[in-house]
Amino acid sequence: MAPSIRLSPATRSLFDEPLAIAVQGLGPRQPVTLRTSLRDETGQLFQASARYQAGDDGELDLARCPALPGGSFSGLEPMGLLWALQPQKPFWRLVKRDVQSPFLLQLEVFEGHGEPPGRLLAQAQHERAFLRDGVRRIPVREGRIRATLFLPPGEDTFPGIIDIHGLGGGLSEQRASLLANHGFVTLALAYYQYEDLPQKPTELRLEYFEEAVNYMLQHPQVKGPGIGLLGFSKGGELSLAMAAFLKNITAVASLNGPVATTRIPLCYKDKTIPILTEYEQHMKVADSNILDTCDVLIDPFQAPGNQSLIPIEKAEAQLLFIVGQDDHVFKSEYHATELCKLLQAQGKENFRILSYPGTGHCIDPPFFPLWPIGNHPVYHRRAVLGGEFGAYAKAQVHAWPQIRAFFQKYLNDK
Repeated sequence: MAPSIRLSPATRSLFDEPLAIAVQGLGPRQPVTLRTSLRDETGQLFQASARYQAGDDGELDLARCPALPGGSFSGLEPMGLLWALQPQKPFWRLVKRDVQSPFLLQLEVFEGHGEPPGRLLAQAQHERAFLRDGVRRIPVREGRIRATLFLPPGEDTFPGIIDIHGLGGGLSEQRASLLANHGFVTLALAYYQYEDLPQKPTELRLEYFEEAVNYMLQHPQVKGPGIGLLGFSKGGELSLAMAAFLKNITAVASLNGPVATTRIPLCYKDKTIPILTEYEQHMKVADSNILDTCDVLIDPFQAPGNQSLIPIEKAEAQLLFIVGQDDHVFKSEYHATELCKLLQAQGKENFRILSYPGTGHCIDPPFFPLWPIGNHPVYHRRAVLGGEFGAYAKAQVHAWPQIRAFFQKYLNDK
């Protein structure tokens, strides 16, 4: 029997779902190298490889066989060939711009553990999709709002979530689209550098975000009476501010979000929250002229009466802080921990922290590869984001269902 690759699901799976990979028809204890390849929408190539040895029966099941040293990873890692994908172009990030088309994953099995690999024994293709059949993607241009709405299949009402990304501008749909597959009406919301929104805002007005909240609450398929917010980095900060100042916010999940206003002042009605002071002299420069901005922001808890702190004690929402212990953009774990101490001192119990070792600033849905060094949107230079491959992969897989369960719990109340 010629070697062949067996996948489950066979031809197509959602990007945040596990993919079972096995090879059959090998010789007893035959050494092989498995390689995965994927091109993003710009044509950039990502690859991972791992060395394995088939069992006595010529079968190789990645759920049972550990990878041997010498590849992109080692040990028992059934999804390693996906989370270990690395760009051929240094510092390139895997992102999905058009969520309506899948990524095409190539899998190959080669003879032996050589470098370069030996003879090709088997190959297969698999689609990694972002939208389940029946999920609808609807561009939103209502009033000032610039966004994309994702509706789960069917005519029921569903919990509603606004997904807000970090500094860097534009509109990112990959996380919102994946959430919609799990039964949430999600609104991926842009707030600058997109279409006719400001290119370089000197302030951000919460009235814009309030308009998005009202849009969601008026949608016939959004189950009220409140909505959820999922924010990453600056988006986490904005989500906390929305919960402090706006009505009808029931649950907020912040992914490595500051708890004070940073870099762009925040305004609501006649109130302005000024930005935290930054000390650029505290910037460190790592190897190859790469910035480390971890110590640049002043500690918002050291200055009594700091005007930049978001008055989150006003929020009635449930709060979930998801933080990476190796975040090099700012001290996100410290921010979340100190804020929760303040809330606790005021007798509040509406918060929870999930803290992940070996995890940097970016926390994506499962199986997105780590992006440890990226382009800093403020300093326009490469900067350390942090994280370690294996630890980050485990954090993603743990955090994603926790986020969904959090929203299911608090947005499905009567």
